[in-house]
Amino acid sequence: MQHPLRGSGVSGLIALTFIAAVVAAACGGANTADTDNAAAGSRSATAASQPHSQPHSQPHSAPLDPGSERARHEAHGAAIAARVAEATERLGSSEAGAVVARSIEAHGGLERWYANGDIHFRFTYRPLGERPAIDTRQRVDTWSSRAVHTLADDADVRFGFDGEVAWVSPEDADPVRSARFWSLTPYYFVALPFVLSDTGVALALEGTSEFEGTAVDVVRATFGDGVGDAPDDYYVLYFAQDSGRMVAMRYVVSYPGFFPEGGHSPEKLMACDGSQTIDGITLPESYRTFQWDGNTHGELVTETTLSEVSFVGRSATNVYAPPEGARIDEGLSP
Repeated sequence: MQHPLRGSGVSGLIALTFIAAVVAAACGGANTADTDNAAAGSRSATAASQPHSQPHSQPHSAPLDPGSERARHEAHGAAIAARVAEATERLGSSEAGAVVARSIEAHGGLERWYANGDIHFRFTYRPLGERPAIDTRQRVDTWSSRAVHTLADDADVRFGFDGEVAWVSPEDADPVRSARFWSLTPYYFVALPFVLSDTGVALALEGTSEFEGTAVDVVRATFGDGVGDAPDDYYVLYFAQDSGRMVAMRYVVSYPGFFPEGGHSPEKLMACDGSQTIDGITLPESYRTFQWDGNTHGELVTETTLSEVSFVGRSATNVYAPPEGARIDEGLSP
């Protein structure tokens, strides 16, 4: 799987900066360090990444009076509306963007995606062969792409990405090959097609095709130079012409920690199976990943399940920060 810490830039930067100021004022001088994260959208801290204002996750030291709470709620809604409006206008300006916008609506809509708050889910990734499975419960901030994982079979082992650094706890644990790579990789698959609305994503319509008996529109997603950790990643996404839903994708892994000399992995194809709707958002129940020979899928190589999905609102504290004693994973190398 590819590294998905993608920087999207800022949607309606001036409006969102103003809204963030309103939120901070409503919260009585809340700590804005938690509102400005280096991981904007869904690609991580790079010079190209700019922070989105967090709509309502600022901690506050004193109870809010009803007027302040109302102002904070209104600012939260305005921040979402501004980001959605910018994405809708941008996607509507191209054929490929229109296909993606229709799919986002078919999966529940971008406004609902952000309004629901942080997402919690269990992602059980099972390679077929000798490689071990990775099974974690995850909480992800859908607004600014921070994540924390807990091993399903050992709740004392956690890792995550706080918008700036990846971390592992306890410090001597080794839950995955690269905490930085894996912190948001599952989320990027789960969050498709919503994350295709990020400003760092370039979309191109590649025509029509068929996937397992379903007529599909095919859209290629690429990323600008310097956008996130792996700008050479790409996706080729299949959207059902009848329902608009995303049914499959092809992708490569170009994460420099795994490919320090450049290049990428062979292309794979991932099929999205089943559906589950939680708080108005429709996601797959499972995924099948195949080798890809350039024309059709080959050997099945991975089976993945998505379960225990819920939206849990936004925390008033930074639940994504490294806990005391955690190991900080520096750089991109595993």
